[in-house]
Amino acid sequence: MSLPITDTFGRKHTYLRISLTDKCNLRCTYCMPQEDMQFMPSKWLMQADEIQALAEIFVEMGVEKIRLTGGEPLIRKDVGQIVSSLGKLPASLTLTTNAVFIDQFIGDLKEAGVDSLNVSLDTLKEERFKSITKRDHFTKTLNNIRLLLSENFVVKLNMVVMRGVNDDEVNDFVRLTLDQPNLHVRFIEFMPFNGNQWDMSKIVSYADLITDITSEFDFQKLTGEVHDTAQRFQVTGGAGTFGIIGTVTHPFCAGCNRIRLTADGKLKNCLFDTSEMDLLTPLRQGQDVRGLIYSHFHKKHFAHGGHVDFTEKQAKSEYEQNRKMIAIGG
Repeated sequence: MSLPITDTFGRKHTYLRISLTDKCNLRCTYCMPQEDMQFMPSKWLMQADEIQALAEIFVEMGVEKIRLTGGEPLIRKDVGQIVSSLGKLPASLTLTTNAVFIDQFIGDLKEAGVDSLNVSLDTLKEERFKSITKRDHFTKTLNNIRLLLSENFVVKLNMVVMRGVNDDEVNDFVRLTLDQPNLHVRFIEFMPFNGNQWDMSKIVSYADLITDITSEFDFQKLTGEVHDTAQRFQVTGGAGTFGIIGTVTHPFCAGCNRIRLTADGKLKNCLFDTSEMDLLTPLRQGQDVRGLIYSHFHKKHFAHGGHVDFTEKQAKSEYEQNRKMIAIGG
């Protein structure tokens, strides 16, 4: 057994997020630039056996949980094979999806031991869905969320809250949790990435969300774990929960245990860090990549990839140096 992946702040990294593709069937504005989006050629991407090989290395180094992301992971043609293979590893497996194609993979997910998924959904209004995603998949998305719940999957609904776009729906999402024990809503602060036109004025902050929800609901804060990204709450008498991921104004960096592997095999030790470590090229050359992994996490900053707190200034010059969100993996 290898030594655990630990940074200079003593944080042990046990949660691997693998992006399968930078492509998506939706065009959400906060994730993907609306113009000049260049996707990676297929030959640049990790192949299924390479994903498996790297996942096995990370598990041997102490990873306990693997999440598949994208883009949209379910548009990849060999995703069934990848899910099946990774499901055999001694680590829990899950994925983040927009749910449009989820009905085609229910059997694969169950066989691989997947019992919980994150589903991206930013509105409960059909016309607004079209405006945010630039696609007409609203009914299919809702039907597939209902299908997941009927098949006893735990569903975490991820809503990126944007001022003047969908912030008037926050309490409608909270209301969904009242009678669904397997439904857990997560409100996510709008985060800065290359090409997504971020600025602080568009953020609905952690504090703003609490104020908004308090105006309609009585709720309690739930006890969390050190690695939690969300501060979790439950409406009094409610069956499910809601949470707030306050990446910008209420960061959770102190307990970070996440590892990100991009679809082209680059290792990122923080969502906002502009530095990357190429693992795919040395893997293809037959090299042992463990040393590269250790060295990259030894350089990890304490918070926000070493950038000045995004609340202190308009950090466009800094976040524009990073990849686009869709090219990192959620």
